[in-house]
Amino acid sequence: MKLNEIAPKHGSRKKRFRIGRGIGSGAGKTGGRGGKGQTARSGVRIKGFEGGQMPMHRRLPKRGFRNTSFALKLNEVNLGKVQTAIDAKRLDPSATVDSAALVKAGLMRRAKDGVRLLGNGELKAKVNFEVFGASKSAVAAVEKAGGSVKILAPKREEDEKAA
Repeated sequence: MKLNEIAPKHGSRKKRFRIGRGIGSGAGKTGGRGGKGQTARSGVRIKGFEGGQMPMHRRLPKRGFRNTSFALKLNEVNLGKVQTAIDAKRLDPSATVDSAALVKAGLMRRAKDGVRLLGNGELKAKVNFEVFGASKSAVAAVEKAGGSVKILAPKREEDEKAA
């Protein structure tokens, strides 16, 4: 094999389509931009512009409230990942597992507003968790393995009505 024989895999590279190169190319004259006017020019198409009429998004009233700026940012951790960390001796199952322990074990980059425990995967070790929240399947799996889950989140009114 010589340097001049090296070529990329067939079909991995494609020549760029050159528009506006005459009538015979099939992409000449308007060059795929249609007719005349503002939309045929480069960088001028205005999204939502209705010819000077008040645009729809400004005609309609503002309504509602989005709680995104106040919403809690939680880390989600699956039980399978916790078991992997225990098997790799990065997490001590005899100590209480909280957000600081999970960060130290490398399961999360940083503790945000808390940890939510999810039930994906299998937990074999007896572990006591202190987390912000946990799914029902996660709580069931931890208790089946002989551990416990202490939930730090404040009780919601819906939960109290259901109990």
